[in-house]
Amino acid sequence: MIYDASPIAVGLFVAFVLFVLGLSFYFARRTKDSKGYFAAGGQIHWSVNGIAFAGDYLSAASFLGIAGMIATVGYDGFLYSIGYLAGWIVALFVVAEPLKRLGKYTFSDALDAKFNSKGIQLTAGISTLVVSLCYLIPQMVGAGALVTPLLGLPHFVGVIMVGAIVIFIVATAGMASTTYVQFLKGGLLIVFSTVMVILVLRSGFTLEPDDYHDFETIPVTVDDTGTVVLATQNPHVYVGQEEVDDHTFVRLAEVGAEGDADEGIETWWSLDEGGGDYFLRETLSIVETGDGDTLYNGAPKEDEEFFQVGHFNRIIVDGEEVESVEGLNPAEFLAIIEDSEIVRFSKETFSSGDDDVTLWYQNITSGEKIMRPGLKFKVDEGSTTSSKLNFVSLMLALFFGTSALPHILIRYYTVPSQTAARKSTIVAIAAIGFFYILTLFMGLGAMINGVLDVESSNMSAPLLAQYFGTALFAIVSAIAFATVLGTVSGLIVASSGAVVHDLMNSFGGFNLSDSAQVAAGKIAAVVVGGIAILLGIYFKGANVSFLVGLAFAVAASANLPAILMLLFWKKTTARGIAASVLVGMVSALVLILLSPSMYERYGVDATAPFPLDNPGIISIPLSFVTLIVVSLLTQKPDSEPVEETSAG
Repeated sequence: MIYDASPIAVGLFVAFVLFVLGLSFYFARRTKDSKGYFAAGGQIHWSVNGIAFAGDYLSAASFLGIAGMIATVGYDGFLYSIGYLAGWIVALFVVAEPLKRLGKYTFSDALDAKFNSKGIQLTAGISTLVVSLCYLIPQMVGAGALVTPLLGLPHFVGVIMVGAIVIFIVATAGMASTTYVQFLKGGLLIVFSTVMVILVLRSGFTLEPDDYHDFETIPVTVDDTGTVVLATQNPHVYVGQEEVDDHTFVRLAEVGAEGDADEGIETWWSLDEGGGDYFLRETLSIVETGDGDTLYNGAPKEDEEFFQVGHFNRIIVDGEEVESVEGLNPAEFLAIIEDSEIVRFSKETFSSGDDDVTLWYQNITSGEKIMRPGLKFKVDEGSTTSSKLNFVSLMLALFFGTSALPHILIRYYTVPSQTAARKSTIVAIAAIGFFYILTLFMGLGAMINGVLDVESSNMSAPLLAQYFGTALFAIVSAIAFATVLGTVSGLIVASSGAVVHDLMNSFGGFNLSDSAQVAAGKIAAVVVGGIAILLGIYFKGANVSFLVGLAFAVAASANLPAILMLLFWKKTTARGIAASVLVGMVSALVLILLSPSMYERYGVDATAPFPLDNPGIISIPLSFVTLIVVSLLTQKPDSEPVEETSAG
């Protein structure tokens, strides 16, 4: 997509970044010891912590990824919202108060509270690092996606910029500045998302949104061999065609003034049939030519021929077809979409001769299909056993992963009491639940208002804001950037705490002084931030919600079984916990690396050994079984059984 940087957007962005840096300087002067650095001194008010929870949790996956996924696959994208929110029920009723009671700085503190086990310290520390890095990847990808339209800079520059700013935030003031950045952006995100949804409802629907590109169609005939035949009066000549997954794509060349095809200007079209007639429908295309050039719709990128898309095919209101409708309430908005038809854009990638070709072709879809599961997760029509297991596996990861994310767990150590931990969780659930309802309307609004960037679904919410004006786009993009800053800050604090407190002090026996722990934490923040930058550049273009789903799977597999069994099974042993964390973490990572999505990213033309994209349905039970078996086998040589505790 072609983006032009807005001076207003740049100004607001710079102002916000300067404010965040100033906040870091302020809290740096107040951070005197390791408790202040890693847990903000344990003195954050529960209401502030609740909104900070929301700010931490409403990451790039929530604002960019979920809205983008809803904009491309409808209700299936909203299922991520449902899964993310449901996970907080586990956090509220199971984890919040016991974790505050058992821990001090890190997730490892809670697991090791009754054992003083080197095995737990090592595996829990490594698990915190691995899960944090998995979660950092989508945040950095989202940062790169934002900087391109906001500042007109390449993706990798945005990733490096976010990494540098966050490393500074964490290396100066730690959890204190991180908490207030999260509080600020959590509140702003909810407020301005509400503004966007109000604007979407007021503007309603139209068949021709602003800047909508009217895709051309050409009537054609098809001979007995399946070859497309063009009428001579059409301003194109037939060059060839490709068959890909039951779709026929036709290559045409534009006709010049002399009646000849202009050399090098070639466009791609999808072959459709309607009412017994054939016609070609224009597509969006990116062609990497054998000469090393990249063509967008047959032209260089600087010609700006690559369009934002997304619109209605038919708008049906109370059974009648209309051109437009305005001033809708939420129920009317959803009902009209369900009754109407929407032009979605499906993607195909293949090689044609010396060229690698990626096409986005128009796919007219009924609103009924958009408003029910099936466009992404095949659980009904066209489903297979594998697709159903993949869906169940994802939902398990989302439901159980929330209460096992290290950067979420450490927020319980920033409040002064168990009661405050419970109250802050309730505030978080209310704020997050309201925001996820907003994502449904933002995603569907982007789907039908001609603002979709087919190259990056992550840009749907910011581009929807741009549809309503540059000022709103600037504000929303700055908030989205802050969303990334806050979440990445929390993840790096969790990672540096794991390195210093769990691996160096507890496991390694370094016995660092208080000031040395803070210094080591800052060095760890720089190293983890550098690794996150490299991974964010590598995973460019991946949907951030999908990537976060994988991070949730690793967290749920490695951490949750240990937490639950420690709290509710008195025979849990230290070796059982350590083995469970290790097996859950390794099995989840291995299955992800062997999944179809990763094989596609590798560019490997082979069937992936593991048929599911989400490993939770295998790795989570495996972690539970490992803990039970190892604990039963180590009752005597380990320590006394754990005292039975409860979540109440």
